[in-house]
Amino acid sequence: MSNPSTANHVAANASAMGLPVPQRWTKDQIDHPSLYINRELSMLQFNRRVLELALDDSLPLLERVRFLCISCTNLDEFFEVRVASELQRQKLGLSPSSPDGLSPTTALRMIRDSATQLVDDQYHCFNAILQPQLQQEDIRVVRRKQWSKKLKKWLHKYFLRELMPVLSPLGLDPAHPFPRILNKSLNFAVSLEGVDAFGRNADMALVQAPRSLPRVIRIPQSYASSQHDFVMLSDTLQCFMSELFPGMTVNGSYQFRVTRDSELFVDEEEIEDLARALQGELEQRGYAEAVRLEIGNDCPPGVLKFLQHKFNLEDDAVYYCDGPVNLNRLSAIYALVDRPDLKYRSFKPHIPPSMRDEGDIFAAIRNYDHVLHHPYDSFMPVIELLRQASIDPDVLAIKQTLYRTGADSIIVKLLLDAANNGKDVTVVVELLARFDEQANIQLATRLQEAGVQVVYGIVGHKTHAKMLLIVRREKDRLHRYVHLGTGNYHPVTAALYTDWSLLTDHRGICEDVHKLFQQLSGMGKVPRLKHLLHAPFNLYETMLANIEREISHAQAGHNASIRARMNSLTEANIIRALYRASRAGVKIQLLIRGICCLRPGIKGLSDNIEVRSVLGRFLEHSRVFYFHNNGDSKLYAASADWMDRNLFHRVETCFPILNHKNAKRILRDSLELPFRDDIQVWIMATDGSYNYRQTVSDAKGRKTMLKRQVQVLLDQRKKH
Repeated sequence: MSNPSTANHVAANASAMGLPVPQRWTKDQIDHPSLYINRELSMLQFNRRVLELALDDSLPLLERVRFLCISCTNLDEFFEVRVASELQRQKLGLSPSSPDGLSPTTALRMIRDSATQLVDDQYHCFNAILQPQLQQEDIRVVRRKQWSKKLKKWLHKYFLRELMPVLSPLGLDPAHPFPRILNKSLNFAVSLEGVDAFGRNADMALVQAPRSLPRVIRIPQSYASSQHDFVMLSDTLQCFMSELFPGMTVNGSYQFRVTRDSELFVDEEEIEDLARALQGELEQRGYAEAVRLEIGNDCPPGVLKFLQHKFNLEDDAVYYCDGPVNLNRLSAIYALVDRPDLKYRSFKPHIPPSMRDEGDIFAAIRNYDHVLHHPYDSFMPVIELLRQASIDPDVLAIKQTLYRTGADSIIVKLLLDAANNGKDVTVVVELLARFDEQANIQLATRLQEAGVQVVYGIVGHKTHAKMLLIVRREKDRLHRYVHLGTGNYHPVTAALYTDWSLLTDHRGICEDVHKLFQQLSGMGKVPRLKHLLHAPFNLYETMLANIEREISHAQAGHNASIRARMNSLTEANIIRALYRASRAGVKIQLLIRGICCLRPGIKGLSDNIEVRSVLGRFLEHSRVFYFHNNGDSKLYAASADWMDRNLFHRVETCFPILNHKNAKRILRDSLELPFRDDIQVWIMATDGSYNYRQTVSDAKGRKTMLKRQVQVLLDQRKKH
């Protein structure tokens, strides 16, 4: 894995920060800042990999449009949360807090360079690549200069009938100051000339596009020149903007969008009612401090400076857009175009035979532990477990954590049914699940009104664990059943994310889960658990201990290896431990979807570490950790990544896979297969960049390989 040319990037990175680079990496030098990649820059690399999927011509065309949109929404959240946080650190004059040693000012400058290039590449992808290919498939996004007279006439009528009645133009004068602009909303700065009906001179106005208006307008077939013609709302509004200002001259209208800080601040030491305090913060979130201004690239300097002044933004916060300011709105085309040949082929998730046809799911779990690999395996057994529990007269109690779930989730309905059927139902609702806060407040209220005991978890520690516990009377004793997962209780995302579920009645695991629920709803000391690991208590220490044990085995001349799959790796001490393990000769394979702050391939330090990233049809969401342990291997699945927030600031669970057959299956699917097949696999280089590896060069061959990769997993499901 060592590569001298890429290892030179470590020296270059250190030199840029004015730091000396050791010739040999010793134990004392393992804290060197050049050994750690900045978290934010790594996140931007992840968004670039998502964009590369939009450029991959082996994928179905409309799926590529969807990947482009995902890269844009990811970038929105990146600015709302990560850039906003760095700006706050810069404003407060804080020193570097991450092991990479970058000051907020330096980090923001590097973020700006990387994000600017990413935005340019996103618009190039749409304008130069996807649009022409869509047009070849009779799908057109028709820009204003391409409108026929017939189409323009129809759009004018559409504007007058459907759009104009909803719009409220605002002329700017002393009586009408600059309004509050909602986070990520579509707006237009309008340059005017003339005198209005009251004799007022007007030179500037604003038009805000209500969120109720469709951002993509479908053209009726009789006015279209292809099978699927669409027009962007922004083009339509700009074309007919003069209708909003009769008797005045519109010199130009320029689209813009402002992104605001979306982090919520709740003083956890002062609040008495978390839900009420959070509700107050949510009301202001959409109008918090601005962190980014997106502007059409036709915007004149004077208008831009006016907007920068109003939002208090410097030049480095401005991003020019060669098209609609929010490319994510193109995702509507995916839903509006019925072209199965341009989308992923559907497949039917597998359901274990013992859990089909509404059989006794409790008996199925008593027979043996079940592991489910979503979405290849259906999420229905988890729902069926809760359904049967909600109506079974022998079920006494149900306890569940909810971090994210749909507004009309079947999970919520079943919990309400259980409460109505006299079960003792306790639900731990995490109110602070980012961007789902409002939905979770409403969910908690709905559950409480039905008699469910709702717990908000631990103040200061998000409850991110995924646990379901059912207590059932069987003969003369109480029997417990448990579901543990790496993903949320959200049936929709269970069809889109790869995750693992464990269904078990193992006495020790069930006792541990029961103790964790008692800890969440009550007060007391840290419970003694027999099998489960949990953050913020023993998960971190146990992961470090497992790594250290592999180091000891390697130093004793035994085989030693670590394999881990997660969303992100940022925790500095775990990275240091992995570096030490690599130096000791431990073979380390890491499958990390998103952020990775570790540098692989450094000679003498991390040349035994290989890092890969898998992206594709499904969001790779599983967390699986394997330690060889000199043949007595240990395999865990978890709700937690190896990140500071998961290990120290959240309530998380990590559960062992005790059944050998189940462990073998998880190891194969999650940690072995991605290191055998090179379809949609990125190999991480020492400098933090990624190389998209494909052993088959032609598009047809790559499609065949991808189908085979998915089919292998589906076939393996059927065997079980």
